[in-house]
Amino acid sequence: MGDEVSVERARYDFKKAMQDIVDLRGRGTELISVYVPAHKQISDVTSYLRNEYSQSNNIKSKGTKKNVQGAIESIMSRLKTFNTVPDGGLVLFCGEVAAGGDQTRMVQYVLEPPEPISAFLYRCDSTFFIEPLTDMLKEKKAYGLIVMDRAEASIGLLIGKKVNMIKNFDSMVPRKHRQGGQSAQRFERLIELAAHEFFKKIAHHVEEAFLERDDLQGIIVGGPGATKDFFVKEGYLHHELQKKVVDTFDTGYTDEYGLKELVTNAAASLHDMDLMREKELIQKLLSEIRKQDGGVSAYGEDHVRNLLIAGAVDTLLVSEGLDSKRVKLTCNNGHTREFTAAKVPSKLECNECDSPVEDVESIDLVDHFFELSETVGSKLELISAESEEGDMLIKAFGGIAAILRFQVVL
Repeated sequence: MGDEVSVERARYDFKKAMQDIVDLRGRGTELISVYVPAHKQISDVTSYLRNEYSQSNNIKSKGTKKNVQGAIESIMSRLKTFNTVPDGGLVLFCGEVAAGGDQTRMVQYVLEPPEPISAFLYRCDSTFFIEPLTDMLKEKKAYGLIVMDRAEASIGLLIGKKVNMIKNFDSMVPRKHRQGGQSAQRFERLIELAAHEFFKKIAHHVEEAFLERDDLQGIIVGGPGATKDFFVKEGYLHHELQKKVVDTFDTGYTDEYGLKELVTNAAASLHDMDLMREKELIQKLLSEIRKQDGGVSAYGEDHVRNLLIAGAVDTLLVSEGLDSKRVKLTCNNGHTREFTAAKVPSKLECNECDSPVEDVESIDLVDHFFELSETVGSKLELISAESEEGDMLIKAFGGIAAILRFQVVL
């Protein structure tokens, strides 16, 4: 479990850093991005940077030259702390960014990406070059969704934890009843012909939506009645897509709600996907909360933290959407205080003796809970803020809840 937690935390920290970096801007072309693949020697990177430092003497603007050279020096200094490049490579960002008014501030980020870097890159620009890293954060798994009957069809895509509607359309298949004196057999043939054309139309839109997707893991088909099964068994889909059909499932609807219903009903087939894991965890939490005595559930930052420290928490549920710091202050007289805040206050005094604060430590709130859970052997599950379950965790429980090892009587 330790390795899984480390990977999960590293990925969270990487995403958090990317959120900070994406909006940073320099006053000129003075923000430096360096991508170092695993096979590159640190000495070779340093030599390259020394050459860039020399080339920067040709920059006409004294301010820009000073900032560029300062950033290069900072990166070279940081590289000295590495004997070798990590297996996945290394990414360094450094430079003076706008800090309001005429002020700037130096920032430096050193990241180990979640996927290996293939080539060395140096870039100096007004923004940091982050495109290769944003691609790494994109969800790589996708499932095609089809819900249908003879009257309507919807096509969607499940990517990560989000269901996206692609297309919804009605059919022109007439209902089964006599019209205009036509014989029952003739009218039945017309109905079947219209249904056949509608199924071909569905298959065409599915092909357009899914055939070229390299990330497509499978296709799930749903709807009321036997129509969905007939559609699959009769081979209307493109032969490459037909191979990817996971199964068919009953749904009561064939619109956007039907797509979400399909995902829920296909839970067993999608068990390995994050969405289903999150649904199961939140549903388990809610089922405990609904019990008259509260079951083995807890929520709220302070309450959960106390139970965590006491060793009562089995699974900790924390929203990725939390954007706060856990701050620890120590004054000159040795008094300490901890609290959670959106940012570290600029003016700090001791609440007990009003003396100046000597030491300020701050850590991202999610990282704070990662460290606590590792200490006591509890499992931390990050819940996406994008899913319905994640939205509920934030709005109803403040983004922090827990399933306990045993019931705690207050």
